[in-house]
Amino acid sequence: MSIATGRAASPLSARSAKKPNVFSRMAAHRTDYLYVLPALIVMMVVIAYPIYYTIELSFYRTPPNLQLRDKVWAGFDNYTAVLSSSVFHEVTLNTVIWTVASTFFSFVLGLGAALSLHREFIGRGLFRALLMIPYVVSAVAASYVWKWLYHSDFGVIGALAVQLGFTSEPINFLDNRQTVLSSLIVVNIWREFSFAMVMMMAGLQTVPEQLLRAAQVDGATPWNRFWHVTFPHLKGVSMVTVLLLMVANFNSIIIPFIMTGGGPADASHIWITHIYQLAFGRQQWGAAAAYAVILFIVMMALGYFYVKALTRGDEARQE
Repeated sequence: MSIATGRAASPLSARSAKKPNVFSRMAAHRTDYLYVLPALIVMMVVIAYPIYYTIELSFYRTPPNLQLRDKVWAGFDNYTAVLSSSVFHEVTLNTVIWTVASTFFSFVLGLGAALSLHREFIGRGLFRALLMIPYVVSAVAASYVWKWLYHSDFGVIGALAVQLGFTSEPINFLDNRQTVLSSLIVVNIWREFSFAMVMMMAGLQTVPEQLLRAAQVDGATPWNRFWHVTFPHLKGVSMVTVLLLMVANFNSIIIPFIMTGGGPADASHIWITHIYQLAFGRQQWGAAAAYAVILFIVMMALGYFYVKALTRGDEARQE
């Protein structure tokens, strides 16, 4: 009877040994935490405290004529005012369009470039280097260059459009509410697709050549080989790339701030530029802090999915 009991309990003990709880893992690696303790203390000072202070400040009203030390308790009034304002809805829509469009087209162009450069041909290294230029160029320098390219009077793009007969007069890219956001998205895609290209080129190295040859021998078309052989091996790196692009776009301030400053008439404001304007332009620190907390929650959600994507393989191996 004791033998049977021991045999029945062994699978449970084996499963519990395979999946120790969080506290057991922390206790087993307590020495490792001591080595990183100085770095954790620095992070608490330069990251945790500013986050705490921003959350605290979001519950106070800070009129422009008062100092921060004279702030007045407002409870959730800042959050209510932010979420119910028409500006918030317009800025949120701009942010969603900016993030989704920049992420999608950057990923698609990066994937296409990676597939093209994955094949052997003369000059492949040169083309790889040329396509990396947008990503290594400073965002500030790129913003000023594109601002002149878009210039309604002296811009090269408008002059070429007139010479080629597409328009009768130069296009007003940045001073038109209808075209300003899409013009900024084009610049952002130009800068970011190189990052997606590098990530997808790394993922293509993991695709087994034997499977591709076998599919080709079986008569699979190039599209079928890509969709049924190549793309399944790219799912992990694709998810990581998309999440990184989304996080970068949510926090992107350089291109819209330098090229338009959120104008004209707030048509190109996204969350991060509007927060900057509220805090340093209008000195509405409480409202800006409430905006920042909302943005922080969104970023934490994206960070959660990013960590899940990175640890998916480890969890599968543990099971």
